[in-house]
Amino acid sequence: MEPSYRLRLYLLTALVLVGFGTLLSRLHEFQIVRRDEFIHLVPGNHPVTIREPGIRGEITDRNGITLARNLRNYEVSFNLDEIRQAYLSQHVDDPHFDRVTKENGLPRKRTEKDIVAIVKESTLSVLSAPNINLFKPYKASDLRTHYLTHGGLIPFSYRKDITYNEFSKFAEHNLDLPGVNLGVSPQRQYPYGALASHVLGYLKQWEKGDIPDSAARKFDHYVGDDKGIAGIEASMNEILCGPEGQKTIIKDEKGHTIRMSDYTKPGIGAKVRLTIDGPVQYLLENTLRLAGRAAGVVMDVNTGEVLAMASVPDYNPNDFIPSITQKSWDSYRANQQLAPFTNRAISEFTPGSTMKIPTAIAGALAGMANRQFSCDGYVTYGNQKVGCWFWNFHGGTHGLENLPQGIKNSCNPYFNKLANTIGWKAMVDGCQLVGIGKRTGIELPKEDAGILPGSRAWRSANPNLVMTPALTAFLSIGQGDSMATPLQICAVAACVANGGKYYKPRIVKKAVSEDGKILIGDVPNLVVDLTKSGIKPSDIELVRKGMWMSTNEAGGTSGKVRSPNILAASKSGTAQTTDNGKKSNNSWVMSFTPFENPKYAICVLVQNGGSGGGVCGPLVNLMYRGLYARDHNGIRLPLRPLEKVLGNTDRIEKSLEVPAEMIAAVEAGDTSPAPQAITSANHGPAEEVTGETGEEAGDVASGVKPMPSTTITPTPTITPEVDAEGSVIPKAIPVQEH
Repeated sequence: MEPSYRLRLYLLTALVLVGFGTLLSRLHEFQIVRRDEFIHLVPGNHPVTIREPGIRGEITDRNGITLARNLRNYEVSFNLDEIRQAYLSQHVDDPHFDRVTKENGLPRKRTEKDIVAIVKESTLSVLSAPNINLFKPYKASDLRTHYLTHGGLIPFSYRKDITYNEFSKFAEHNLDLPGVNLGVSPQRQYPYGALASHVLGYLKQWEKGDIPDSAARKFDHYVGDDKGIAGIEASMNEILCGPEGQKTIIKDEKGHTIRMSDYTKPGIGAKVRLTIDGPVQYLLENTLRLAGRAAGVVMDVNTGEVLAMASVPDYNPNDFIPSITQKSWDSYRANQQLAPFTNRAISEFTPGSTMKIPTAIAGALAGMANRQFSCDGYVTYGNQKVGCWFWNFHGGTHGLENLPQGIKNSCNPYFNKLANTIGWKAMVDGCQLVGIGKRTGIELPKEDAGILPGSRAWRSANPNLVMTPALTAFLSIGQGDSMATPLQICAVAACVANGGKYYKPRIVKKAVSEDGKILIGDVPNLVVDLTKSGIKPSDIELVRKGMWMSTNEAGGTSGKVRSPNILAASKSGTAQTTDNGKKSNNSWVMSFTPFENPKYAICVLVQNGGSGGGVCGPLVNLMYRGLYARDHNGIRLPLRPLEKVLGNTDRIEKSLEVPAEMIAAVEAGDTSPAPQAITSANHGPAEEVTGETGEEAGDVASGVKPMPSTTITPTPTITPEVDAEGSVIPKAIPVQEH
């Protein structure tokens, strides 16, 4: 064979082999690697995989009463990609529109595909038919943005407000519009309205940015989970969310559904049982509505369980389902001083004389529980004078006092001298022992830690300050930099009540998954036993006795807590602060009952009140009357839905008078929403402050602090406003009956 011929044969063979290899490579690419891509381009049936959100678990009170549940929600959503593909199967090209944009500061006209025109012609015209009538004005600009950003992966939610009858009408006409999905999904509902709103919290619709990167590869159609952004809905969000579901449906080349080939139902999230007692919560909320801005906590002294927690003003979490209108959101935020989304029960305030109880505990820890100190009217620290309320108002003194007398009289000099005798370090140790200056760890978001002067946190925040005798004196009476939450003060009252056992406050009693697995057990958490930390049981009894004397003996500063047949103990407090730039007070009462074998601890805070004893005392008294009626007289406390209360910034002067008809109703088991309280601010001059009705007001002129800043609230899902283009009703297309 000639060499030239042999060379040509080799070259031809090589070319054939290369061509064959290239063919195999391309076949592998088309048939294996890019198979799904080309299947969608070929007319025929194709699968569509849909991600469905899990079903949110229920929230109940301790008795099993449902506080947050799910209702069936009917929704119309659009897969904009499918709608466009179906349109192009009958039209040569997309409709277009001109948009004017700015580039480098100069206007520029751009021509874009008009998905709104496609939806209007092919979809909304059918939904507008008289026998269907499912058209509703919407925000067309949002639909455009949605398509440009997400295409067909995320459905465009057109309507979430259709009724069951409208759902039935849709199904009756067997409308199988390409890209239009009629779904049934769970929608959150809070059956008691604003009741326990700060405890329960509220939801926000899932956001497009929450989609994981893998979703586009796994799903053709993605629907995310709503997210809790306040209260228990936020703190327990992970276990409340149920497992996702997945559905695969077969569609033809025109986008019509043929059948469902596979379906994994969404799972149900854990059921969360709270420690809250619904009727007691209802009683507390109506009681606090006698004041303009207030907070209250009721605890079981033997377990640390929070039986009720409320804050005024409040909100209705149903307003956020499925989204809140801009008008409603603006009205909530109109008065930042009222701060309706702030849970005041776990927010820090200047505690005033309620801090005398932690000071007494610190003194007992240092071995000073039996020490006597004299009240000479005031104590001078350099150029600062800390006066006793009795000296401020009457020019008198309390003389020589022991610990119970100091508590009963709420005598500043007694506690100033006690604190400086043991020193600021011993004060910090004792106060920290009962949770002052640190978060309790309750299962709620955004709990404040408070401020304990002299603590490591305080020293880090104030590197140029040292604990002087004056600052130590201010700490002992809850002024200066001191800050505490109503929950912290209530936990201290519970600890004193039960003889020295400090339980971690908890508001989640139990959480159980759908398959019965216990995720959170019902176990009290004993943090510290004061009797094992160096404090004698007899010392704790001295503190208990002082709180009993403050309530039940003449001259006690919290005498308005006292009720017939109810043996309670309490300590009031009136802390100087500022309110809207004006000098004001935070009024407090911490209390427990019964004195022997205690069961309940209560703390009530009222902003812009006159005195703790005169303003908060009657509120605690009303609570005890209701609890006593239930526990001893067999009265069943009611539980009804509540409307949100707006609150107010009105000043309550020296005392608050609970209407007699409300007292009678509570004792009879009827705790209807509270009428307007009778206060000395609205009905003539304030009564004179005496040992029976008030104390401390004006005791520390240098202790004025502004109220805490409003808690930053996460922005909820705002309902889109209808725009002009989305308001135009398209010309209806007659629908053929099938």
